[in-house]
Amino acid sequence: MKLQTKNIVTWICQIVAAAILAQTLFFKFTAHPESVKLFSELGIEPLGRIGIGSFELVAVVLLLIPKTAVYGAVLSIGLMSGAIVSHFTHLGWDGARGELGMMAVIVWIASVVVIFMRRYSLLPLLKRFGIKLAKQ
Repeated sequence: MKLQTKNIVTWICQIVAAAILAQTLFFKFTAHPESVKLFSELGIEPLGRIGIGSFELVAVVLLLIPKTAVYGAVLSIGLMSGAIVSHFTHLGWDGARGELGMMAVIVWIASVVVIFMRRYSLLPLLKRFGIKLAKQ
């Protein structure tokens, strides 16, 4: 893939993931009744709602800064993995909850693409933990 195309794809994925994450922050931080209900069903209201919202805010910021985008993507994958598992185990996929679940899947996929495209940005962190990539 050409470098310019790679950069465009990476930026699109970063912006899509950040936009979806940012869109849900309003509902978490304003204690929207549906958000409160959802987190109550999970048994983590209000600390879970506020805590997860805070981590999502950090992920949004990291995704929009080129040098830290890969770390935002890693954080997003962790958060969205939890969201996806919650939809399968407790929340379901009907109606608006299904839409939220699908947005989590989209963020997860976009974040995987960002990590793959920017994987060499992870080298300093991987080296710190003694992990080596095959071709360096």
